[in-house]
Amino acid sequence: MKAYQITGADGLQSLKSVSLADPNPGHGEVLIRIRAVSLNFRDHMNVMGIRGVTGPVPRIPCSDGAGEVVSVGEGVAPWKAGDRVVIPFMPSWMDGEFSQTHASQALGGAVDGLLRELVVIRAEALLTVPAHLSLEEAATLPCAAVTAWDALHSRGGLRAGETVLVLGTGGVSIFALQFAKLAGARVLATTSSDEKARHLLEFGADAVHNYKTDPAWDEWALAQTGGRGVDKVIEIGGPETLNRSIKATRFGGHIALIGVLTGTSGEIQTVQILRKGIRLDGIYVGSRAMFAKMLGEMERRQMKPVIDSTFEFADAAAAFQRIESGRHFGKIVIRV
Repeated sequence: MKAYQITGADGLQSLKSVSLADPNPGHGEVLIRIRAVSLNFRDHMNVMGIRGVTGPVPRIPCSDGAGEVVSVGEGVAPWKAGDRVVIPFMPSWMDGEFSQTHASQALGGAVDGLLRELVVIRAEALLTVPAHLSLEEAATLPCAAVTAWDALHSRGGLRAGETVLVLGTGGVSIFALQFAKLAGARVLATTSSDEKARHLLEFGADAVHNYKTDPAWDEWALAQTGGRGVDKVIEIGGPETLNRSIKATRFGGHIALIGVLTGTSGEIQTVQILRKGIRLDGIYVGSRAMFAKMLGEMERRQMKPVIDSTFEFADAAAAFQRIESGRHFGKIVIRV
């Protein structure tokens, strides 16, 4: 099979096209032909080797993918050749609490990911792709969509009428915007350009702030809520944005800490978390059970993800350059 591997620490030049032996399914396993993969910023960090994220090499990158069943191993009943399936970010996390074991099985991290033609996955981890979604659309869901769902619903307990603040226009933020609007919430959004602001409004944002022209988006969010603060924040920036998120959040509010776009450490005003009684949750994607519930709601509401651009397998490097540019709005897909 054809695949891509991270072969060293030289950034994008270390991403090499290779030929590997075709895998075979064992007992309880399914062989899947990957048809589409989507990128997350984590994948870019792994390939570029930035901020100490890159793990062992050689390694196949990318956590998110969807495809078709080719064959099944012994003891597999539910799946058959031709079935359309999507693969969870952590195939071992079926339900229940998060654990170090689950984290160690995150695809494209310590273990090989999905930027390849064929993969073997445990049968019980797989999920059926809803009929209204293409495989390219399904491939955008395992990390960003499940993360947004976990942040808002599983741990966020979102209720209709609440105000949600989303930062930026990456995959998690756009999914959070979509899920929040479906739940009847008010959504405030920040972005770096007027063009992206127009897109956010088109996709349902109630108000948008350009942080390039006015960096004080925390003050803007407070003004938008009459000084009370927002109920929930989808925090994707990390140390350089978290203090503003804390300021923008109401007393007793919730911050879902998801991204590290501005780094992995920094000076945080912890006293304000304490004083305002804010609940701060670190969100590392979610379980298969969360994924299944999210898919059910997406199917019921006929919701589709927002795809920024699609690249062919041979042009995978260009897809990584696109995510590095920061100009994307929604998800970047590689067609395998």
